[in-house]
Amino acid sequence: MVLSPRSLALVAVVTLAAAPAALAQKAPKAPAKVKESTESMVTKQTLESILNAVNDAWFGQPYQNVNAVDIQGRLDIQLSAAALNAKVDQASQGQVKGGITKDGKAQLQVKSTYFANADFKTEATGTFGNVLWYRVGSRGFLYSQSHNAYTTRVEPPPADAPLTYLGWFRSLLNDIKAVYVDGPVFKGSLGREENQGGRVFQTLVFEAPTSSYDPKKREQSLAESMGFWKRGRLEIKVDKANRQPQRMTYTNVGQGIRAQMDFTYDDKGRPTQILLANSSKGMEGPGYVKASYGTDGRVNHVAGELGSKDKKVNFDLQLGWASGRNASSIRSVPPPTASIRSAEDMEIALFTGLAQNILELQRAGFNLRSISLSPK
Repeated sequence: MVLSPRSLALVAVVTLAAAPAALAQKAPKAPAKVKESTESMVTKQTLESILNAVNDAWFGQPYQNVNAVDIQGRLDIQLSAAALNAKVDQASQGQVKGGITKDGKAQLQVKSTYFANADFKTEATGTFGNVLWYRVGSRGFLYSQSHNAYTTRVEPPPADAPLTYLGWFRSLLNDIKAVYVDGPVFKGSLGREENQGGRVFQTLVFEAPTSSYDPKKREQSLAESMGFWKRGRLEIKVDKANRQPQRMTYTNVGQGIRAQMDFTYDDKGRPTQILLANSSKGMEGPGYVKASYGTDGRVNHVAGELGSKDKKVNFDLQLGWASGRNASSIRSVPPPTASIRSAEDMEIALFTGLAQNILELQRAGFNLRSISLSPK
């Protein structure tokens, strides 16, 4: 499978990332490199200092000797009866009336252990079926209860996986740095500087061109879906004294995404709340993410909600961190009655199910693009 817990976690930090496979053919001649302006270089250097400040305040020392985390919780999707009926009426061009009186709901329970070195075990149970996903070292499997089948071909772990979460969080920020600071795609510029109550704030702007939005496009590759953050326009309002982000506004016209996030911190500089003003296509509305911390300084609870007039998505996750944990604690095998399939067969089956579920959400009112059956 192409998805990994690491790529999903990157979305939680700032956004999602997934790298497409390199093409096995001769690359075209690269265009002449355009010299970057001094302002762009200064803006990127400032962002690098911000990422360092975020690493120290948000993560840092509390995770120094931690090598595993247990994650347990739920994800709920709720659609109002009005949204369901409106979609039925639209799809049938007024020929069929839904007559739906109850809200539509989808629920998912997740129980996962994830090691800093990328060993993991994840159990997901809910409306869309039951899945067990497991890997230790280079061996593992993906099992689907609804198909009573599994594949033993899984994505290999990264060659340079960190041993503790101190390095793991730093590596996520390095992924962001590689795109926005070190990469040639984004150009940086300095926005307005303002004084509010004796605090000075500076806005940084990063831009990389995107295609125009195509409302008829209903399918795209997984890499395109997960890598949306590698293009677009990002504005970051930063407190110049502590280098902490106060507001982030991100736009990707081609993907129909526009969202603004406002950050609230505790007295130790750790984020406790992120308020979201979402103007993205099909999910316009407010949202929030809240985090709490234990006496050890580590985040132990994350909850949030995304909502609009007729739709709501919420999640609630408990986190438990451990030091010196051994991968033997998560060892698993598929049920003896399950049949083994090739990775291609399992991917087609699971992606088909995913596409069908997304289609049902589309019919119910979510303006989402389906993921193509080809994982590349």
